[in-house]
Amino acid sequence: MKSGKSAQKEHILVCLSSAPSNEHVIRTAARLAKALKAAFTALYVETQDYSVASSENKKRLQQHRLLAERLGAKCEVIYGEDIAYQIAEYARFSEVTRIILGQSRKNRISVFSSPTLEDRLLSYMPDAEIHILPDKDKKNKTYLPRKTLPFTGKGLFLNIFWSLLILLLATLISSCFYQLHFTNANIIMVYILGVLLTSIATSHQIYSLVSSIASVFIFNYLFTVPRFTLNAYETGYPVTFIVMFLTAYITGTFAIRYKEQARQSATIARRYKILLDTSQLLAKASGNQGILNLTAQQIIKLLQRNLVIYTCEDQTLSSPVLFPAEPRKSFPYNQEKEEKVIHWVLANNHLAGASTAHFPDADFLYLSIRVNDRVYGILGIEGTDFPLDSSEYSILLSILGECALALDSEKNARDKEAAAVLAEREQLRATLLRSISHDLRTPLTSISGHASNLLRQGDCFDQKTRQHMLQDIYDDSLWLIELVENLLYATRIEDGRMILNTSTELLSDIIAEAVRHMKPKAEHHQLSFQEEDDFIFVNADTRMILQVLINIIDNALKYTPVGSKIHISSRSVGDMAEICIADNGPGISGAEKEHIFEKFYSGNHSIADNRRSIGLGLFLCKSIVEAHGGTITVADNTPSGAVFSFTLPIKDLSPCQLTAT
Repeated sequence: MKSGKSAQKEHILVCLSSAPSNEHVIRTAARLAKALKAAFTALYVETQDYSVASSENKKRLQQHRLLAERLGAKCEVIYGEDIAYQIAEYARFSEVTRIILGQSRKNRISVFSSPTLEDRLLSYMPDAEIHILPDKDKKNKTYLPRKTLPFTGKGLFLNIFWSLLILLLATLISSCFYQLHFTNANIIMVYILGVLLTSIATSHQIYSLVSSIASVFIFNYLFTVPRFTLNAYETGYPVTFIVMFLTAYITGTFAIRYKEQARQSATIARRYKILLDTSQLLAKASGNQGILNLTAQQIIKLLQRNLVIYTCEDQTLSSPVLFPAEPRKSFPYNQEKEEKVIHWVLANNHLAGASTAHFPDADFLYLSIRVNDRVYGILGIEGTDFPLDSSEYSILLSILGECALALDSEKNARDKEAAAVLAEREQLRATLLRSISHDLRTPLTSISGHASNLLRQGDCFDQKTRQHMLQDIYDDSLWLIELVENLLYATRIEDGRMILNTSTELLSDIIAEAVRHMKPKAEHHQLSFQEEDDFIFVNADTRMILQVLINIIDNALKYTPVGSKIHISSRSVGDMAEICIADNGPGISGAEKEHIFEKFYSGNHSIADNRRSIGLGLFLCKSIVEAHGGTITVADNTPSGAVFSFTLPIKDLSPCQLTAT
């Protein structure tokens, strides 16, 4: 090698073909790549001849591709008619250092013969290091032979029909031209056009060849002098016949080639559109089953074969899910017969089954759906007499790769969500413990201190002092009971165990009971209630709605100065009853309004008795009101203060029910 290549990383390129000797070429290239610790690529250039290759050669080519993959090669497929040029361009683009290929079966006889593949490759890459391995099997001189022409069946009948019809029409048109005294050149052009149309309408080159020969004889028989014989008086006619035949045949040949290229291009475009659609659809899919269903539908569009998919979790396979190629038409599947190959694919993370060296007797070809070493499932493709070609296999692997990435993203999203939920729970638990430890310390210290003083020095205190200490113990114990009740409510809501025992109640009675309950605590505030609409009946759990009113009124008492006004009102708004609790205190800032109904949010307010709220009261109010089908909001009062409003569904009562109530 040149010194300029010494520092370059080695990259071995082996050329794939359907020749039996290609197996020896692949193994030699693999050994060289392993010895040099080089990158290893297997390249196949697909031409239009591939579409008419025999099934035997297609199957052999697939076996060679699988062999290359098994030996560590990265398989690539490119398209073009000039094989040498495509290999050279790929080698330049991929920085290939050595090219290994088998010896061409066509030897160059003279300078007038067309150059061999090796000669053309050297002309494109004169400085490349190319290794040419001789073909040990000298008897095999075929390379992708064309399919044999069927001599029976519907296809043969249609091809003959169109050939004869076009030849007949060309003859009729030529007869008209002859009667109109057109020149022979015009008639010859009609027959050339007929051969061109025959090559387009039929499926094999033999029909255009026969049509070319028939056109020459018909032209000679009908339109040359002497007519109705195969003789010709003019000396130039033999040349005319030869030129006519060659022109018709070459035109037809090129028409067939371009038709085949167009078909091949359309097939490739369709396959890549399926791949593009798969990528876009998988980006929108959600859930493992949704991703797998979508992937199966796209693969069926690509291959038109029955599929079976096993999902895998923790190296355990699920039951098979069948995807028939024809909707609403099931297909037989022997799970017991396929079990060994499925578990082999799962264990070895490699394809096996039909048309492979591992378990070739299986009915399906199995591939793993994986990202690196993580297997998300096993895909089974029904095996047929026609193996997957290189293009289909490449698109299939790309679709499976997209599917595996989508499943991996889905798993990562679930893991991330679970981690976020776990982190939130841990944070809530830490916040709860911190809040409880802080909030319990003050009342418990007060209770224990007063109880200790009363036990040890009770006789030293006068009656008024003892009464004040007992009142403090009572108030602190009530506060602790309220805290525990809120914690129990929060636990029930968190676990989804909050059950409503609803009944039809008069709203004014519920509010009056809440006001009566809070009157002792509101001795230094002005607490009032006004009912704007009479006889508002609601469908509610009385105990829980009382808890909502008590929590909101208690907050108003805590966070407003002595002497503040707290006004409760109720009215009907459509089919909902609205209850408002307004105060004229300092109000609530805009930033706090956004978080005031969140769990464990207590704001930065200071309280006269130093009992900081645990931040569950308004969270419970919101949960209870929403469980009743209502809403709760907070707004500014005029000129100062805050207004808490919540709604409850109104219960319509008939006149008889209203009288009974």
